[in-house]
Amino acid sequence: MKIALVMEWSTSARNAEVIAVLEKVAKANGHTVVNYGQYDLEDNRQTYNQNAIFTSCLLNSGAADFVITGCGTGSGAMLACNAMPGVICGLCSNPSESYLFTQINGGNCMSVPFALNWGWAAEVNLEYIFEKLFVQEPGGGYPPSAAASEQRNAALLNKLKAVSTNDIKEILKAEDPDIKEMIRMAFAGKRMELFRENCPDKEMIAAVEAAVA
Repeated sequence: MKIALVMEWSTSARNAEVIAVLEKVAKANGHTVVNYGQYDLEDNRQTYNQNAIFTSCLLNSGAADFVITGCGTGSGAMLACNAMPGVICGLCSNPSESYLFTQINGGNCMSVPFALNWGWAAEVNLEYIFEKLFVQEPGGGYPPSAAASEQRNAALLNKLKAVSTNDIKEILKAEDPDIKEMIRMAFAGKRMELFRENCPDKEMIAAVEAAVA
């Protein structure tokens, strides 16, 4: 599985710490990680809205199989991501939430609060969150007696998402100046280069390039 780390400007000071923990856990489980930043405050100031657009492009194009994102509380990033097509994002601040989200909901994106309650031993909690995310294949259900019902509900949520949101390539064609600017900023800095390197969907690359031109 290819995992993307997508952080925003307000928590960029923790990027190095977060990527170190994520890579440690992901590699132990046979996964790869791409760090899309934001790396520091000198980088372009991406917000959770811009990150949601970027996350949708990553997941819908196959550039990533799972995205770790977040903001100060994690709530804004979760809401923005869930507004986008092809993204099922959960808010997880502890290991049990991480495990239950991946097993019950089988989502493809996790929002983490990178400021709220980020105190002593935060990196330990984060490592356990990531460990529970990868401990077994997603969508298994919990408790096992409810697995069949949960799997059906997760599948129905994906269907509902597909009919309730526009295709990401249509969103990239938006004429609203605010949306166009958010798209441009979503791919600012090193992100466009990294996206090209990891995206197998040539049509998506072309759609993004046209949107940011």
